[in-house]
Amino acid sequence: MPTPRFLTLDDVAEILNVSWSQAYALVRRRELIAIQIGGRGQWRVEVDELERFIQQKYAEARAGAVSLPEEPAEVPPDDDAAVEAAPAGTASRGRRRSR
Repeated sequence: MPTPRFLTLDDVAEILNVSWSQAYALVRRRELIAIQIGGRGQWRVEVDELERFIQQKYAEARAGAVSLPEEPAEVPPDDDAAVEAAPAGTASRGRRRSR
């Protein structure tokens, strides 16, 4: 049996090891080119297009073009010295002052 030319989004999701929703999002954002077939408009991805997409992602990773999550900003330690240094009435530790 010859290798199929087109893949379903289920196939794509399995190959990329992602959910169907993530595969669909790639198609909707046009990162992965797909066509709609039939009266129900089912998405199909050509095998060559999936391979192109994978190679493009590898090229981006090699070039450092992949956006990685940013490191969280360093938060100073929560100590009593910082509270004592704050002007009067500005330091609250999550408790509301009664009036």
